[in-house]
Amino acid sequence: MEPTDAELIAAVLRGDQTSFEPLVVRYQPRVFATARRYARREDEVEDIVQEVFVKAFQKLASYRAEAPFEHWLMRMAVRTCYDFLRRHQRNREMNFAELSDDEGEWLERLGAKGDASPDAAAAKQLVGRLLEKLSPDARLVITLLEIEDRSVKEVAKLTGWSETLVKVRAFRARAQMRKLFAQMEPEKYL
Repeated sequence: MEPTDAELIAAVLRGDQTSFEPLVVRYQPRVFATARRYARREDEVEDIVQEVFVKAFQKLASYRAEAPFEHWLMRMAVRTCYDFLRRHQRNREMNFAELSDDEGEWLERLGAKGDASPDAAAAKQLVGRLLEKLSPDARLVITLLEIEDRSVKEVAKLTGWSETLVKVRAFRARAQMRKLFAQMEPEKYL
């Protein structure tokens, strides 16, 4: 029978550092999945995951067991991803030459019909490109609310923001996305 999270944490806090490894093995897939939503390159994802577990090990004494360990760890993962976004924010202009053929065709159909039945892969790439251009706050709130389909209350808990602040940032993020999308529609696509 595998030891519980509480038993492993207690062993680590008593000085048995090897007891942390089963926690890493147990939660690594979920932390990787979260990190992949915020970083594109696999080496960046690996760096984020490593940073999450290093922080978790260093701050394990601050875990109060008021909520499951997994919730505490995932909150740390989201905050680490947010820090990553802030550090790696790029203020690049969208280069229309970077659009794939599928994305270009989708934009053409959108402009021609006003209603496109987009190729799912092209739409996903386009949304990814728009998300890359958002500020870290905006990208975080859109990812949590729209892509991960979390509630405002959950986002507030994960980020430490008030529910009102989550709503305000979501409103601003959606506006920023609309503005970015409008900027990337050159006349040939309209």
